[in-house]
Amino acid sequence: MSRGNPTSSPLTPTDDALIVAIRGGDERALAHLYRLHWPMVSHFVLQNSGTDDDAQDVYQEGVMVFYEKVRDGSLELSCQIKTYLYAVCRRLWLKRLTSKSRFGVRLLDDEEHGPYLNTGAEEDLLAAEEQDRRFDTMSEALNHLGEPCRSLLEGFYLHDKSMQDLTAAFGYTNADNAKNQKYKCLVRLKKLFFTHYKEEST
Repeated sequence: MSRGNPTSSPLTPTDDALIVAIRGGDERALAHLYRLHWPMVSHFVLQNSGTDDDAQDVYQEGVMVFYEKVRDGSLELSCQIKTYLYAVCRRLWLKRLTSKSRFGVRLLDDEEHGPYLNTGAEEDLLAAEEQDRRFDTMSEALNHLGEPCRSLLEGFYLHDKSMQDLTAAFGYTNADNAKNQKYKCLVRLKKLFFTHYKEEST
């Protein structure tokens, strides 16, 4: 799990157990993780011009970044979970404060967790933000796609319906006709997606 020598993992036994449980879909482990490090993040946000609601928003977002990285198997930790979460939430809160201020923002850090450490949180956050942006753009493209293309693609890709099911639902004469229509819809969706994505990138 670590980026360094596997024989000198920075993770505690509790960290290892939580990661294994979360990867296995144990929701109790996620709830335990949430309670475990909430005081740390709450204190940090409150001492840096935030409210309790701000702290909850930031912490929930930070935990979800961690959770998704664990579930998809892409998490590589070079520190303990609490340090990683601290770095993620610190970055998220700094981003919010910076967007509200015309001036530079300096944060007060807890001595225990030190200055902003190189935990990999920065790269993970950027990847998560890019993924969210792509999902938003794809949703926007679907909204512009129109019917029956939208329902056809959602049925196949989101609801795992078979071509036989879609053939019956949309009144196609056979599965091959349904496949051809799905392909045409997919081409249109890709064009819409990349048009919107390019506009947002400029």
